[in-house]
This record gives sequence, structure tokens and C-alpha cells, in this order.
Amino acid sequence: MTRPGARALSLALTLSACGPGESPPPQQGEAQVGDAAVDSLHRTYDRSVVFSTLGGDSTLLVPWLMTTTVAGDLAERRARGWLARGGTWEPFYSETWTAPATRMPSQLLPHESMRLVVGDQGEIEGILFQEDTRRLEITLGGVLMEWATPWGQTLRLVDAALYLSDRRVPGIVLDLSRAYAAEETRPGDWAFLTSGDTLQVVLAAPPQGRARAGPPYQGWARLGLRDLRWPQLIVDWAETRSFPAARRDVPVSWTVSMPSGGVQGSLVARSSEIAAGEGDGPLLPVDALFDVEGTLTIESRTYQVRGVFRHRRG
Repeated sequence: MTRPGARALSLALTLSACGPGESPPPQQGEAQVGDAAVDSLHRTYDRSVVFSTLGGDSTLLVPWLMTTTVAGDLAERRARGWLARGGTWEPFYSETWTAPATRMPSQLLPHESMRLVVGDQGEIEGILFQEDTRRLEITLGGVLMEWATPWGQTLRLVDAALYLSDRRVPGIVLDLSRAYAAEETRPGDWAFLTSGDTLQVVLAAPPQGRARAGPPYQGWARLGLRDLRWPQLIVDWAETRSFPAARRDVPVSWTVSMPSGGVQGSLVARSSEIAAGEGDGPLLPVDALFDVEGTLTIESRTYQVRGVFRHRRG
């Protein structure tokens, strides 16, 4: 299959040969989350690149979750990828490795079968997984909307396409970048919801452990060509179920509302990918991805939505 971007892919293959301590050219087009403004010691940088289809009877989701934790001169990097469709989560990539810390810790680096497609200005144009005959690539196009949160996060909605072997699937990507310090424990939960090409919504909570004022969530939406922002949202657990591996309950449905009115809705998990972490206490950390569906009513109009809800505790 030949398509535009072969030059960038060639560059990505060269980058994939870099050693663990080497760094590709600075990515000027990337959102660097506080690299120059904060002390990089004992700080964690999260990058989530989540692809979603916009049409059809079923949603196809591909979340890439990448984390870099800097401690002194070393950085522990972790990258994971899933393909979610038809109620099934298929993990296709999971690697953790340690490398010397780079000048820009939030910068993505290729590793083994995860490769990066890089443009002329150093911006990420895609993420490629290739292993034997298996191939999955997300290509990123133009930025449709961009927001910054009060907690130092950058949210971008990007026109995108997914390539599965020779099949091209158009869609949209949420590109979420954030950094947090050790005392903040973990970043807050977030959700990425779509209603066809008409509505795309991002819900996000502040980092756990940070003092909060007011409702814990904020929201952003692209409704047609409009840019909507909701500085105060309440996202409550409507129903939970036991997750014995972490000795915790996890949410399986949520309600969404705005204190002043104007937004309300409900979400329910259709399928999930949940893992328990390690810890000393009676309750272990939990890391979950949910394939959700539901409704959101915005300005008196109700939309059917589907998407991803990311939940972490501990």
C-alpha cells in the first residue's frame, strides 16, 4: 500500500533504531507539558493518544497510553496500546524500559515495535505498531480544537485515520498531555466521547491529592464548529462493581451534570480493561479503561455518545 506520508514513515523507521538513551530531533510542534517550567526530578509525564471512529453501528477505539517517570538522571518509560472493538479489548503492545533522562522528558521516543512518524518540523504525525505480519498505524492530520486545563494539561482534538493492514478507517484522536508531581499521586480520570462528526467531548478531573475548589471535573466540547467549555461539572458514579484483584469497587456507570444547568447525561460501561497494581495497603491501585455509551443533553438537545473513560485509583 502506498500513500502520502511514506517520507515520514521512512524517518520513523530510522528513529526506531535509536538507542534507549538517544533522542530524535526536538519536536517543536508538540505540546511540552511544563518541561522548562518545572523541576523534572521525580515528575511523571503522561501522553494519551486515543483514536475513535466517528460513524457506523459500532465504535472502534485504539488508545495508546505512554508514561515517563523521571527520577534523577534516569527515566522509566512505559507504553501500552489496545484495540477495542465489539466489546473486546485486545492489548497489542506493552513495554516498560529505563533510559537516561532527556532534555525534554515529555517527548515521545520509539521503542522496539512502537515507531513514530515524524514530520519535517519534528511534530508527531503518527504512531505505528509493526510486529511480523501485524501492523497498526494511527496517522494524525490537522488540529481541530485545542485547550489547556487549569492543571497544566493540554488537550487536542486531531483529524486522524487508522490503518489496519490495508484497511483505512477515518476518525478523530484525542491527544492528551499532562505532567504531575509525586505529591499529586496520580492524574485524575478523564473521558473522550463522540457523537458522530457532530459532537466530541472531553471530561477531565484534576490530579488526585491536589486541593480542589468546587466540582472536580471540567469539560470541553467541539459541537459542529463551536468551541464549548464547562468550568464546573459533576461526574458521579451511578453504579459500581467489585474488583477483587485490587480489593476495590470500580465504577460501571456515571451521571454527568452542571450545577448551573445546561449539561446533563449518563454513561454506562459496555466493556472494560482493568488491571490491579502493586502496593502495601489493603487497597491496591487500579487502572481501568472502559468502552462507554450513553447520552449527553447540551442546550436542550440530546446526543447519543460513545467513547473511552479512563479511571485510576490508588
